[in-house]
Amino acid sequence: MSLLRFVTVEGNKRRKTSSTNEDDVNNEDSPLEASAKAGIIEKKGDLFSCPENESLAHCISEDCAMGKGIAVIFKKKFGGIQELKSQGVKTGGVAVLKRKDRFIYYLITKVRYFNKPTYDSLTKSLHAMKTHCQQNNVKHISMPRIGCGLDGLSWDKVSKILTDLFSGSGITITVYTL
Repeated sequence: MSLLRFVTVEGNKRRKTSSTNEDDVNNEDSPLEASAKAGIIEKKGDLFSCPENESLAHCISEDCAMGKGIAVIFKKKFGGIQELKSQGVKTGGVAVLKRKDRFIYYLITKVRYFNKPTYDSLTKSLHAMKTHCQQNNVKHISMPRIGCGLDGLSWDKVSKILTDLFSGSGITITVYTL
């Protein structure tokens, strides 16, 4: 069984912030070993500085308004609004754009831009993304603290959802905060 723990990255230093196994906390892994085992990594920095072969993910509404927050940057960098709308994805699903060597995941967590997501809609969207990743051999996803900015969800709860859902999947998620 794979263990999943959060690793906080600051510059080149990594610090374990939680673990599913007490013995793990006391083991000193090299930074590469720690991040390889972690599955989910928290990193301070600009999300768009991640390697260009890593897929990206963020939350939007069914109406694909993307008028505030990090969604505005996704819209400017990757376009494809009509392509996203034509997919007709409903709340709890994931719309996907393919850009060069990576996928851009749009987690549909609410009906309209002014609505708020629920933990259930976020979980369903993440599950849909995980399924797409497994079908397309995606191993690395970078994302912001999804649902926790303008959408107002709790990072403690969202990080637990990510941990529970992606544990043992072989998919590494890097979560960026400024």
